[in-house]
Amino acid sequence: MFVQTEVTPNPNSLKFLPGKLVSKAGSFEITKKDEINNELIRNLLSVNGVEGIFLGEDFISINKYDDASWEDIKHIIISLINDFYSSGKESVIEKSLQEGSEDLDELEKKIVKILDEKIRPAVAKDGGDIKFKEFKDGVVKVQLQGSCSGCPSSTMTLKQGVQNLLCHYLPEVKEVVAI
Repeated sequence: MFVQTEVTPNPNSLKFLPGKLVSKAGSFEITKKDEINNELIRNLLSVNGVEGIFLGEDFISINKYDDASWEDIKHIIISLINDFYSSGKESVIEKSLQEGSEDLDELEKKIVKILDEKIRPAVAKDGGDIKFKEFKDGVVKVQLQGSCSGCPSSTMTLKQGVQNLLCHYLPEVKEVVAI
């Protein structure tokens, strides 16, 4: 097996592509070993310098601390991913670890649909995700995950990309902020 890596706009995040299914249950982020009972994720979070992990359908984004070097940890991460899949496992996550979303009103459903169809695919290419959290008084609150979390260009993407797109399609939206 050959695990490929891709750089992301965030210098502290790398996208690892194992060439296999990673998550059958959607995307999510893990930053603490005790948040999940999964051998690969716990091992990755144990690597000195790893700050968090984001799982997509076919990729794993690893965020590192500023003072860690990719040169020091990249080969360890690839080795752990290789060992995991070489043991015969088909995917990292089989079922959802997320709670179900609460009931959304019609406007919130439209916001989520635009995020899912027009924005999420673009941020996934960079190893991240965007999750709708709330709409109140014209303000959409979202959570940036994976490579997008802490990325220097995420503020510009949020304001010039996400906010412009949502305001264009939905005049009720006045601003988008990350929480």
